[in-house]
Amino acid sequence: MSRGAAILPDDTVFSDFRRQCLSTENWYNKYDKNGMEVWVEMPTLSSTQGGKNHVPKVHKIKCKMAINDVSAATMYDVLHDSQYRKKWDPAMLDSFDIARLSSNADVGYYSWICPKPLKNRDVVTLRSWQVKDNEYVIINFSVKHPKHPPRKDLVRAISILTGYLLESTGPNSCSFTYLSQADPKGSLPKWVVNKASQVLAPKVMKCVHKAGQSYPEWKQQNSPDYKPWLHPEQSDLLFMDPAELVIQRGDSLENVDESSILDARENEVAEDSS
Repeated sequence: MSRGAAILPDDTVFSDFRRQCLSTENWYNKYDKNGMEVWVEMPTLSSTQGGKNHVPKVHKIKCKMAINDVSAATMYDVLHDSQYRKKWDPAMLDSFDIARLSSNADVGYYSWICPKPLKNRDVVTLRSWQVKDNEYVIINFSVKHPKHPPRKDLVRAISILTGYLLESTGPNSCSFTYLSQADPKGSLPKWVVNKASQVLAPKVMKCVHKAGQSYPEWKQQNSPDYKPWLHPEQSDLLFMDPAELVIQRGDSLENVDESSILDARENEVAEDSS
């Protein structure tokens, strides 16, 4: 393995992600209704320098959805197809692939709209994918790219680990699992982040499902044979040495002070949670 390849996820990483998606041990079920489940990982103590224990402030959550009218293969295509995302993702400001890292990995940029008066966010992630039998996995995590540093007009968020597991349950049905541990940074209180993620994640999944219902018809009219995530030889992205990337740690980013615009919002969220 080359030095650069060390940052790329291997089979062990994909297997561990799959295990987390399927496990219920140390996960608390927050919601289970109408084919949608929301789970939050029960935090475990970990040691810090100096021997003190701490609990991670940002929760790891997962949502599982039963889909009865779209195949796993189609949902997988929807999650990959950057051109189609412009049609169904209302929060997206900008999104583009930066470079190929391997036949099943790339690095890309995504920015999105946040509710005013919060500043909009962006993220640079290494994304990798794997297809085995009737299972499809996509995972990503934040990296530093030398040509895409944090911007002054946006807050650089962090994906510690985010991904999808799609399991085929029939010719036109699947189980759709989304797992994420992400930090939007800024100075948002972590309890607000954790509550918001539990509400927003199911909404995003329903939006992706709806996009999956319309995708086959759209794709027929838009380069139907072009799927570089399945056929790497179709990609026109330039290759980049993975050694040029390093994992982006949250503590290395400046926290933009948004506290002055959050006082009223915190009271609103607290009332909603009661």
